[in-house]
Amino acid sequence: MTNDNHNLERALAAPGGLFPEPPLPDLSEAAAAAGLLDIAYATLDSPVGRIMLANTERGLVRLAYLDDSEDEDVALSDLAAKLSPRVLESARRLDEPRRELDEYFSGRRRQFEVALDWRLTHGFGRRVLRATARIPYGLVSTYKGVATEAGSPRGFRAAGNALGSNPLPIIVPCHRVLHADGGLGGYTGGLERKRVLLAVEGRATS
Repeated sequence: MTNDNHNLERALAAPGGLFPEPPLPDLSEAAAAAGLLDIAYATLDSPVGRIMLANTERGLVRLAYLDDSEDEDVALSDLAAKLSPRVLESARRLDEPRRELDEYFSGRRRQFEVALDWRLTHGFGRRVLRATARIPYGLVSTYKGVATEAGSPRGFRAAGNALGSNPLPIIVPCHRVLHADGGLGGYTGGLERKRVLLAVEGRATS
């Protein structure tokens, strides 16, 4: 058998034969080019379970924990209702936050650099979350501490509510906020996730 015949047989045996189907177009890129994509999202597995990331042209707008099959639909519906119904899956558009999260969980990143879109936060709650975002890796604050940083030392209960509805957990590290007595307090993703995140940063918890 000649080399040409051998190459022809290999081509015929390959998926698609001599005329392989062209790759599917990237619908998210086509939608973006047509001005039809406002929010791109992707999911990934992590040491704290499956999570969903969503971004806009301004930056990362949502990180949601996905504990069951309905959580993704709920998160996407919320984004569509509050920001825009033009939502489409696009892993490539979430490459940067996914990479930074991988580095964080592997101990190679101590500070996130992705741009953030704060539009799902408002008023005092936004100030609390911005104060929380400034807590350094490996350190912790208290509910009263972040309330004070946000301009209302007596607003620690409202601060707790703002942290409980944090749309960007991990990236905006509400897991670093504890009770004044050192107790874990609450966490939107459950206390076990809070323990894992603090352990990633070298803080043991009981």
